[in-house]
Amino acid sequence: MSILIEGGRVPKLLSSKNGSPPAERVRIALINNMPDSAVEDTEVQFFELLDSAAGGDIPVSFKLYSLPEIPRGDVGRERLNNFYFDISDLLNSRFDGAIITGTEPIQPDLRDEPYWPILTDVLDWAEQNTASTVLSCLAAHAGVLYSDGIPRHRLPDKQFGVFEYKKIGAHALTAGGGETMQIPHSRWNEVRADALASCGYEILTQSAEAGVDLFVKKKKGSLFVHFQGHPEYGTRTLLKEYRRDIKRFLKRERETYPTMPQGYFGEAAAKLLSDFREDAVANPQEGALARFPEAAVADAVEGAWHASAASVYRNWLQYLVSRKACTPALSAMTADSAK
Repeated sequence: MSILIEGGRVPKLLSSKNGSPPAERVRIALINNMPDSAVEDTEVQFFELLDSAAGGDIPVSFKLYSLPEIPRGDVGRERLNNFYFDISDLLNSRFDGAIITGTEPIQPDLRDEPYWPILTDVLDWAEQNTASTVLSCLAAHAGVLYSDGIPRHRLPDKQFGVFEYKKIGAHALTAGGGETMQIPHSRWNEVRADALASCGYEILTQSAEAGVDLFVKKKKGSLFVHFQGHPEYGTRTLLKEYRRDIKRFLKRERETYPTMPQGYFGEAAAKLLSDFREDAVANPQEGALARFPEAAVADAVEGAWHASAASVYRNWLQYLVSRKACTPALSAMTADSAK
């Protein structure tokens, strides 16, 4: 991996190779708000995706942050203390780009979440201190709620699986590849196309089955890029989430058995999982999870969305490069005009 991680320590499995210093790279702030169980996986997912998108010719550096009001256990706090910078460092810095992840919501209204005030400070910061900011899933919902008062709507069931999206119109972010792209989703809520369009958002990908995925809007100096889905997901991430939700059912932390992710498992794997469901529903005990056929189905899943995800993020990096190239020129012009 050729991604450079800024800071004195580098997270395990995320090695930094020597190369150009951070100032010469495309500098990205990753504001990782995922729950403790997913913090490290999310780091790996974004680093691997951006490494693939960079293609060896766009040097990239990351600096890690997280909203301080996200509930954490001992393990999560230790990781953040070891590898993450204080949010005050972010608010006093400028980056070429930022990626803000969501987290599992607790309150029906996002404005009642404990991290809402600092999240809005970060959104305000991003408008003026990045060339472009990516908002992932819940962060996308929070962003449009804060900026434009657009509410999210509860779905009758979890939007869970890999869905095919059609590219709408022409935009630099979706250039290249075919007319459709596959994207994983894992969410209970959605923001809708009509509300987004009425507030000036440009919808770039849409599905008749799964609604809007990718949409953008310029906010002050920054292009805000919103994903309702998770193009960064690893090949087995949906399987891990499905197993987690089954465990919650068996522990009686949720009332219903989770729906199997759509468009993700092949026929043989789906049959094994359906058989397991019948047994688990008939005898809902946590010990049943020991019989979950994870090993049998894991090797059969494929990351069909990886190429599309790398293409979009490649285009995003190229946008950041173009904006970065303009910054020194603008600074020079300003200096000349002051003489």
